[in-house]
Amino acid sequence: MKDKGKYYLTTAIAYTSGKPHIGNNYEIVLADAIARYKRADGYDVHFLTGSDEHGQKIEIRAIEAGCATPKEFVDQTAAEIKRLCDLLGASYDRFIRTTDADHEAQIKKIFKRFYDQGDIYKGSYDGLYCQECEAFYTKSQLTEEGNCPVCGGPVKPMAEEAYFFKMSKYADRLIDYINTHPEFIQPVARKNEMMNNFLLPGLQDLCVSRSSFKWGIQVDFDPNHVVYVWLDALSNYITGIGYDCDGNNDPLFDKYWPADLHLIGKDIVRFHTIYWPIFLMALDLPLPKQIFGHPWLLQGGEKMSKSKGNVIYADDLADLFGVDAVRYFVLHEMPYDNDGVITWELMVERYNSDLANTLGNLVSRTVAMSNKYFGGIVEDTGAAEPVDAELKELVAGTYERVEALMEELRVADALTEIFKIFKRSNKYIDETEPWILAKDEGRQARLKTVLYNLTESISVGISLLAPFMPGSAAEAADAIGVPLRDFETLSTFGLYPNGTKVREGSAVLFARKDLKQVLEATAEITRRQKEAYEESQRIAQENLRKAGRI
Repeated sequence: MKDKGKYYLTTAIAYTSGKPHIGNNYEIVLADAIARYKRADGYDVHFLTGSDEHGQKIEIRAIEAGCATPKEFVDQTAAEIKRLCDLLGASYDRFIRTTDADHEAQIKKIFKRFYDQGDIYKGSYDGLYCQECEAFYTKSQLTEEGNCPVCGGPVKPMAEEAYFFKMSKYADRLIDYINTHPEFIQPVARKNEMMNNFLLPGLQDLCVSRSSFKWGIQVDFDPNHVVYVWLDALSNYITGIGYDCDGNNDPLFDKYWPADLHLIGKDIVRFHTIYWPIFLMALDLPLPKQIFGHPWLLQGGEKMSKSKGNVIYADDLADLFGVDAVRYFVLHEMPYDNDGVITWELMVERYNSDLANTLGNLVSRTVAMSNKYFGGIVEDTGAAEPVDAELKELVAGTYERVEALMEELRVADALTEIFKIFKRSNKYIDETEPWILAKDEGRQARLKTVLYNLTESISVGISLLAPFMPGSAAEAADAIGVPLRDFETLSTFGLYPNGTKVREGSAVLFARKDLKQVLEATAEITRRQKEAYEESQRIAQENLRKAGRI
């Protein structure tokens, strides 16, 4: 495999306020698909994810949960976040926690450096604060109802002593960078929003410390302050690969920085495309090559919320459909720049039509016919006919089309392109009618070539599918008796080794799901979740009263 160089990508680190739902987990699946694709495509990939563990909201959540300390609470929540990442097959190289000692040490150094070079000054803050988002807003940024523009929750006036970062010092430099690097913020609509709503009207100085609570990384030279969550959290992208503020970087940092891709949700684009680049400029570090703000995955058109009772969790989905089906669904159903929708009904429909009928049926029929007619031995006799040409052309050209789509991070479109191989192969079965050929002794050579063409098409298709559905691709490869192919071979049709024996017995990758049974199971899941949420709310109120918070 040709060495295409390094590729460093990150997700936003998950906030440890509670168990993430499938809308949150979409990002880790998307990042993992990109990471696996890049590895298979010849890149030296480093993939970072993790958990964001400081802030006032965490301090309160710990009290609500009855934990002795915030650290006890985040240890539990970070473990759950990591469990779900692992369940979904995330192939990260490091799971960083902002309570990790190496991260905390560097945040203290970074804060002191900013202060020493005059980027940070002490003042007081008097503004509107959203506790849910851990963010301050001006009155003009609020919704018409006067709520947080991101989560829609309440904001309240807050005044406290704080340190501020001089954003305006770097604003013109950032505007120039964005204008001269059109690929920096994607999709383009996100770039326009940042420029028109935040940068061009003029940046306010940013609050980078808090003094009204204690759960955070303490400012060394002013112990009444803790580093505010965004400076702390954003810096994980460099501390997680060994950045050292004193210049003693780990070789990992020198190798992989700048990041090739920060993959984030559209609701935190402002922090990543304005605050983070300015922090990097102040550290005299190169900026990441691209920041991609992906859309949200909505439950029936609404944001998922425990209070609404419309939350869907990855482990429940995996129990019902299997991990790879969950990965397929969230990757396939998420448009490039518009929100995607998940419902149980749509999940069943996609599972049955795409996975069971198209992919699963193709592998099962091909393996079954090879076993039935030729004892499982697959070979090309050269008995070609004109109908073969279209299939071969489609299969051989798919890698190039997928490659172009993945370069633009159009993952859903890339999956659609791969599945065209499986759909066209099923059509090829109908066109060639192997069961008719099998009845004619004089057409056995042709039958062998038909089955060879199908097996070769499956081999190419599942090799491209592996980054998106690794378990299913490996199982399909086992069924047709070969390892997954190197990407650099996928533009050549006919490399499946003659004489290979497929697995004995029919390979059933995806058994069809009954919608009625699935909806009965999900109704029970929803009932349990509602009961658990109501009980957690009761316990939270009781613990807050005990702590004198209400």
